[in-house]
Amino acid sequence: MLELIKCAFYGIVQGLTEFLPVSSSGHLAILKNIFGLEFDDAILFTLILHLGSLAAVFIVYFKDIKNMFFGFFALMGKVFKGKFKYKTAPSGERLVLLLLVATIPLVPGAILDKQIEVLSGYTKIIGVFLLINSVILFFSDMITAGDVNEKTALPKNALFVGLCQLIAVVPGISRSGSTITGGLLNNFNRQFAVKFSFIMSIPAILGASVFKFADFAKSSPDVTGFAVASCLIGFVFAFFAALAAIVLINIIVRKKNFMVFSVYCFAAGLLALIFG
Repeated sequence: MLELIKCAFYGIVQGLTEFLPVSSSGHLAILKNIFGLEFDDAILFTLILHLGSLAAVFIVYFKDIKNMFFGFFALMGKVFKGKFKYKTAPSGERLVLLLLVATIPLVPGAILDKQIEVLSGYTKIIGVFLLINSVILFFSDMITAGDVNEKTALPKNALFVGLCQLIAVVPGISRSGSTITGGLLNNFNRQFAVKFSFIMSIPAILGASVFKFADFAKSSPDVTGFAVASCLIGFVFAFFAALAAIVLINIIVRKKNFMVFSVYCFAAGLLALIFG
């Protein structure tokens, strides 16, 4: 029972920190370094937690994702026919193109995934990155938001936000914090900065999940009943925690109040440096 409670706790931490600007990878790595996972299927468990968080994005932004799904096929058809014009494209097609451009910088991150993952084993290093994340969030509140949205954003804006996302591949740097800040620096309005950040998480999480599943498959594990129960509990708690985090971050960004997370990351970074 105690281990299942721990799995629920991991799920809550993953769901909240995936979208709150405090770095889910950093928090999960610190928890693993301190408590560990008591079963052999830690890779599968981590994968399921991320998918639970991703499911929350699909629920909250279902309308936008549906438009993007149909927009993708419409976009491909226009491209092959040579009739695609970005300026007159519907929002679904524009979001697809913006998302594709924003995802390009993740390619080198995927190539270096194994090397970056090694950093997760060093709590003090994570502490340093949490301090850096604190500085990013501190300056984020000082940025004056513009009026750019999905109807006016350009591919170069998406590329810049994608580069900000690349920085967040290291544990301790928040993906949502860096991408929202990148959007604000590109004069995105606050609502679109949050929406685009969360939609960008779809290929980021799915891509990472593919690599994690490949690692899991290579190990040829025997999935136990305990592992199944742990993954189910982790998924459910990560899902609901992520839903709460998405609602909360939308409120917080509108009120320009990242300072509380900046202070939290600074404190967490110091503690990791001292006790890591």
